[in-house]
Amino acid sequence: MANRSSARDDMLRSAAHLFRRRGVDATSLADVIDHAGAPRGSIYHHFPGGKPQLVEEATRTAGAAMSAMISAGLASAGPSATVRAILDGFRGELLATDFVAGCPVAPAALDGLHAPRAVAAAGESFSSWEDVIAASLWQRGLTRERSYSLATFAIAAIEGALIMAKAQRSTAALDRTEGELSALLEAVLEASAGR
Repeated sequence: MANRSSARDDMLRSAAHLFRRRGVDATSLADVIDHAGAPRGSIYHHFPGGKPQLVEEATRTAGAAMSAMISAGLASAGPSATVRAILDGFRGELLATDFVAGCPVAPAALDGLHAPRAVAAAGESFSSWEDVIAASLWQRGLTRERSYSLATFAIAAIEGALIMAKAQRSTAALDRTEGELSALLEAVLEASAGR
């Protein structure tokens, strides 16, 4: 049983890895099998729904991993430091992959025309990240509405900066976004604490 679970997990990791670098449409099931080192027939054994199921589950898995990372960062370092860490992580990945790798769930949102459940999984992941950030801001004294507004703004700014960085083949958008978001969060939290 452990081998089955391991092969399935390997295929999910490989799918997420390849989707981030190539996109969903440009990644075939054969690519995932080869990258995972899995037997040819195993993909339909683990994912009887084919590519749409694989895209959905890889997106959910990647989204949950990112959500856990954000939660851990918020708990240990706070909102501003966590935003800097997220952007720094994406910056490192872009540089390491020659500006190919991007957000782990965006490929499903952008290429998921034939996998509506994968698009929904991407949307749920973004919402989860917003929820985690908003909860952290609310716990630090902001109103619920302001917390959600800032959380949405932070995720949207990071996602937009990633797209710009890939297109411009430069980390400038990430660098500027990091500076502005950090300063904004620190100022808002400082003002809230001073009330």
